[in-house]
Amino acid sequence: MARFFFAILLFVGLMFVLDLSQAEKTNDGEVVFWPLGGEGPVTPEECSSKCDYRCSATSHKKPCKFFCNYCCVRCHCVPSGTYGHKEECPCYNDMKTKEGKPKCP
Repeated sequence: MARFFFAILLFVGLMFVLDLSQAEKTNDGEVVFWPLGGEGPVTPEECSSKCDYRCSATSHKKPCKFFCNYCCVRCHCVPSGTYGHKEECPCYNDMKTKEGKPKCP
């Protein structure tokens, strides 16, 4: 019985340490915590430039940038490249429209 409680305590402690590994310091020294679902260190200020590149190859730049920025602000991540690679950002990949289609470009 004691081994069971020790195993549970060890598991909870490990989860706590892994959870804290999501915390990062910004340039001004402020600690930012990205909860589960926040996949990356992209700040809202960086979203515009990341989305400009992400949408550079499409002919529908205005809606692409709008939805890319929307998703970036919520997920703190933009996949690399101009198309695909959504597996790099699960939150970005999982956002869907009411019709079930991908929301993020």
